Amino acid sequence: MKNTYKIRILDQELSVLSDAEDEQVANVVQFVNNKIEEVLQTKKGLRTLNVAILAALNVSEELLKLRGINKELCEEMESRAEKLIQLIKDTN
Repeated sequence: MKNTYKIRILDQELSVLSDAEDEQVANVVQFVNNKIEEVLQTKKGLRTLNVAILAALNVSEELLKLRGINKELCEEMESRAEKLIQLIKDTN
């Protein structure tokens, strides 16, 4: 069931609709605000839109990096599983 949440990002209050639990929504809002704060600490005097864009780029970079790591780990696990299966077949 979708719930409406009032959230605050970059001093802007927004209403969002989400299937997520309250705690998950709060965690997402905190994560986004932390990323925005990181940008604000390194880049003074930026317009709000630029801060949001830079924060989105930073989050996207992290996501893509983690996806790459996840893909590598999945491929490694698949390779190991195939080797184990072959080892079991060879011993029978």
